[in-house]
Amino acid sequence: MSSPDREVRAARNGSARDSTRDSTSPHARRRPVVAVTGAARGIGALLTQRLAVSEEIKQVVAIDERRGDVSEAQWHVLDVRDPLIADRLRGADVVVHLALDLDLESDPAARTAYNVRGTQTVLTAAAAAGVHRVVLCTSAMVYGALPDNDVPLAEDAELRATAEATCVGDLLEIERLARRAPRAHPGLNVTVLRPAVLVGGTDTALTRYFESPRLLVVAGSRPTWQFCHVEDLVSALEFAALEKAEGELAVGCDGWLEQEEVEELSGIRRMELPSAVALGAASRLHRLGLTPSPAGDLEYTMHPWVVSGSRLHDAGWRPRWTNEEVLAELLEEVAGRHTVAGRRLGRKDATAAGAAGATVALLGTAALVRRARKARRRL
Repeated sequence: MSSPDREVRAARNGSARDSTRDSTSPHARRRPVVAVTGAARGIGALLTQRLAVSEEIKQVVAIDERRGDVSEAQWHVLDVRDPLIADRLRGADVVVHLALDLDLESDPAARTAYNVRGTQTVLTAAAAAGVHRVVLCTSAMVYGALPDNDVPLAEDAELRATAEATCVGDLLEIERLARRAPRAHPGLNVTVLRPAVLVGGTDTALTRYFESPRLLVVAGSRPTWQFCHVEDLVSALEFAALEKAEGELAVGCDGWLEQEEVEELSGIRRMELPSAVALGAASRLHRLGLTPSPAGDLEYTMHPWVVSGSRLHDAGWRPRWTNEEVLAELLEEVAGRHTVAGRRLGRKDATAAGAAGATVALLGTAALVRRARKARRRL
């Protein structure tokens, strides 16, 4: 992004922040103490920095397994699964829980144990400490990607996702805990943010889709693309922490892009395959341990799961990024990376894939399957 563009965005960001401070609601005038888990890394670090300089926040309590760089925050170093976290939350008005492991390369069982147990512990500890609001962050993926989805989906649409995509099973369980917590702990408000395809220093199956030499399109599918820049997610998390919106809140750019628009904007041509071939190959590769992404991830590149974001809009929040801008940022981030079927290629393989295009990519994938089968037969 050019320097003038960054200056324009900074001015827009400043104006947007000023507009949210004009709110006359009692909650907006109150200066809460906000605790952030996962505060030393990723989105948690960005939110901690933002809250620490906000005139609307009285104090930031930062919790992580290591100390972060925000000196203005009060730091506590511990695992969010430790019941002692309840003592660290005393005096906080709001907890924003961002200590999640969504790494593609993490062991799935360990990842689930951390995500689910951590969320459960934070909700219980927050209630015991007298916290009145917990803000969680899952994903719009919990709605599921299905051919009969409304475009866009309302926030109160049924959650029809299955646990067949990366981390979605964890996120669905977190959603279940969020619904149950206010019944188990009267007086505890739980707000859940569900971002669209997250971009900005992220590495997911959906961002890796744009690292391929060709954009895989399943024949007969209807892909639609809606992005959410991490800056907008952090802004929405602050909005929720300040109690300017509550409930289930979808976060994303306004509108969406059709697959043809994505191809035109990216300059990457498509590779179209029959559904049975694409899903079958993805399933075999994952089963053989050759790719981190299960076949369920492919569904999110086939069917629509665009969200309206109407609740945040009605509360006065607006995204600062457009889908076109976020896609451009994503393409800049992944430049030089090469992925086939969710698997990052080495330099030698990437050169072959780039030179010969989709045909070599497909043959390379088939060769991986054959190689793995031969290795298994030798054992």
